[in-house]
Amino acid sequence: MSEKNISRIRRAKKTRMKIREQESPRLSVFRSSKHFYVQLFDSVGSKVIASASTIEKEAKTKNNNLESAKDLGKKIAERALENGIKKVVFDRSGYKYHGRIKALADSAREAGLEF
Repeated sequence: MSEKNISRIRRAKKTRMKIREQESPRLSVFRSSKHFYVQLFDSVGSKVIASASTIEKEAKTKNNNLESAKDLGKKIAERALENGIKKVVFDRSGYKYHGRIKALADSAREAGLEF
């Protein structure tokens, strides 16, 4: 594993420990080189409540760019609201909060989720 990925995982573990203390559902993001994945976990982190990704059949764009991140944010917000979840904690998984990660979070906020 590369040094960059090891550092990202270390940062993710550190923030997830603080997120667990808040006892709210966690919106977790994973960014690969080709796709985006978003999952909504319960407060303990053992059960996936909702998920969305760019590899789904009904996804508008099938790649890892800014537009697909915005669409994914709207999609996960809709699915969370269908399950009765309005307030979540954003887990950026050690990624910097800019670019595609920020676009995903902003579009989820606009669609009705509270961070």
